Amino acid sequence: MKVSASDSSIFVSLMLAACSMDAPPASKGTATSQGTWSKRSPMPIEISEATVAAVNNRIYVIGGSTADRVDHQLNHEYDIATDRWRARAPLPRGMTHAAAAGLNSKIYVVGAFTATGHGGAVNLVYEYDPGADAWRTLAPLKNPRGSIGVTVLSGKIHAVGGRGVEKITVTTHEVFDPATGKWTELAPLPRARDHLAVVAANGRVHAIGGRLGETVQMVDQHDIYNPATNRWESGAPLPTARSGIAGAFYQDKIFVAGGECRNKQTYPEFEAYDVKTGRWAPFAPMPMGRHGFGGVVVGNNLYFAAGATGCGGGGRTNELLVFNLP
Repeated sequence: MKVSASDSSIFVSLMLAACSMDAPPASKGTATSQGTWSKRSPMPIEISEATVAAVNNRIYVIGGSTADRVDHQLNHEYDIATDRWRARAPLPRGMTHAAAAGLNSKIYVVGAFTATGHGGAVNLVYEYDPGADAWRTLAPLKNPRGSIGVTVLSGKIHAVGGRGVEKITVTTHEVFDPATGKWTELAPLPRARDHLAVVAANGRVHAIGGRLGETVQMVDQHDIYNPATNRWESGAPLPTARSGIAGAFYQDKIFVAGGECRNKQTYPEFEAYDVKTGRWAPFAPMPMGRHGFGGVVVGNNLYFAAGATGCGGGGRTNELLVFNLP
């Protein structure tokens, strides 16, 4: 992979030192020292609370908040082969705290907020076609909600949790079928929460972490949805309770990165759940804590884009971080 000259000198390998733990539960696993972090060309703009998705070896960072605007229509495309960014067709309207997923060479953007303070929840759903560089509006969610978790399982898009009108956190779980263009309600989350990570792995949907409403109400809850039974069951809890996180399924593990906010600092924690053993383990932490960002897997790497290094949106970043396991 090509690395730009400006970033070629920034190649960071962070190893998590072995540490002692006071009789941790078996589900939390043991300390490890694995993984390498590096940087690629930064985005053209510093932005947080954007949504991130990938198709056809390209990464898309969509919407979000900057220092001068709460809800952007920006759509930035990163070409992994050339290590370059370019602007593409903007969102039909500005939004923040949206969720997105790539499926069948298209990007699906689901729900969002359109005003500051987590207000202005919307039920909008858009499809972006990178080949045509064009957007179209799809069937809306049943109710407005932002800070949702979205993932793809068996060719369908699951939208889980989030915060709705009057800033009320919900248990709602809907699935979208691109073949029919319709949303269907499924079994709700056992516990309402938003700013969570939702990741599909081995035929299941995992809803991890998040918060109950206020930033300080972070949870370690891990719920696993079985589509065959339309039921949720409890999984091993996230070792570090946090919200505003990013998650992705990479090398048979669900990685959960970052979050806000502990002692007025963002989380650099990087923990992974092994779907085969049902155990969590810590991996090399992020170079700097952040929240309000997204993670995607492309090829042999895990990419994290945008976000804020400070609590509540301060310290917005344009960094594109890459994590790799040999």
